[in-house]
Amino acid sequence: MTLDRESVTPLAVQLAEQLRAAAGDGRLRSGDRLPSTRALAGELGVSRTVTAAAYEQLHAEGWIAGRHGSGTYITTAPPGSLPATSTPVHRDTALDTVVDLTPGSPWAGGIEQAAWRRAWRAASYAAPMVRPNRAGLPEYRMLIAEHLLRHRGLRVGDAEVVLATAGTSTAAAELGRAVLRPGDMVAVEEPGYQRAVGALRAAGLRVVPASVDADGLLVDAIPPSVRAVYCSPAHQYPLGGRMSAGRRVALVERAREQGWLVIEDDYDGELRYDVAPLPLLAALAPDVVVHLGTTSKILTPTLGVGWIVAPPPVVTAVLAHRDATGSGPAPAGQLVVVELARNGDLGRHLRRLRRELSERRTLVVETLVAGGVRVLGDDAGAHVVVPVSSAEDERSLIREAAGHGLLLDGLARHHIGRARWFGIALGYAACSREQLKRALPLLVELVREPAG
Repeated sequence: MTLDRESVTPLAVQLAEQLRAAAGDGRLRSGDRLPSTRALAGELGVSRTVTAAAYEQLHAEGWIAGRHGSGTYITTAPPGSLPATSTPVHRDTALDTVVDLTPGSPWAGGIEQAAWRRAWRAASYAAPMVRPNRAGLPEYRMLIAEHLLRHRGLRVGDAEVVLATAGTSTAAAELGRAVLRPGDMVAVEEPGYQRAVGALRAAGLRVVPASVDADGLLVDAIPPSVRAVYCSPAHQYPLGGRMSAGRRVALVERAREQGWLVIEDDYDGELRYDVAPLPLLAALAPDVVVHLGTTSKILTPTLGVGWIVAPPPVVTAVLAHRDATGSGPAPAGQLVVVELARNGDLGRHLRRLRRELSERRTLVVETLVAGGVRVLGDDAGAHVVVPVSSAEDERSLIREAAGHGLLLDGLARHHIGRARWFGIALGYAACSREQLKRALPLLVELVREPAG
């Protein structure tokens, strides 16, 4: 931001106008934290009186919110959204620090640091590679085959059908380029995983929505002209349900009849707390299903490691694409995962992870329900859903929460077309348990006293 000292417009007014414009066009988004008035004054070379006056004006207009000692945050809705008024929550319930309750992040704080360092040290002894291994390191592929058998009940048989990837979104883009053709139509759950949508579109594919309900993907809602279907049957993202057995059978039967490729994103597949993890679609129909997995949710995205299990023709096509483009997953993360597994650290971490997230989910659900808040989602994964009645209520809740130090994620943005589900996808893995305990009562109050 630049201030014109020669202008007749006061500096505080200039600053307020620029911040207002940045919030209005999306450069600053709801929940973004602004510098303190003192820090911003030093950065711009003006007196603190200027920055304080600008903040006071924006606060009065409803563009920002905060209190002394907790920071100042943008509270405006995204560009193009409907305006909504807000009902203030008691200021003594605001948090002193920002608490990230958005889903999609792992419990990285639970990784044992000694095991983490030991794995990296051991991985560093690997000799530098002369040629890249497009399929992934053999020891990593064998490890994934064993992991899937032990934790997901998938008997791979031959590790040759396992390929290393850089994660599910990268794998989706690879499949789009290697197996499908530009212009092919792919059905994706609605609401669904928008990073996958972006990856598929970047590969030149046409993405169409297919509705979901509490039992997962509505198979009859899939247009017959699609070439592939992308779904998350174990723990649907973001609604948190699981695909029923009947729909699983119906999906693979239609796939075989109509020549579809089913792309199974095993989102939170290892994280089930009420029963054993549900069987994979790839176990039911390995001839038409491509299974995608990642370590980003069970360990950390730092490693950038995932996997594909696919029918041999798909494996051949992906490897040919990697050879032609010079692309392929980096081996460093694969080596670390192998070392974590070799010492038993990976298995121990998974057991701690399931126990910790199960307890956190119980805390979240019991606190919200006791406060009269409705909660949706299976006893699995690392997020639940708090439904609200309208898009305006969702935007208002996110905006009010940001003003009090809570970062939330709404359901509306997870739609391709017109949104039909509204509410909050509430993650509980990224923050500490202490932060969660402090944040939940505030969230209950915000949900029970909606803006408007």
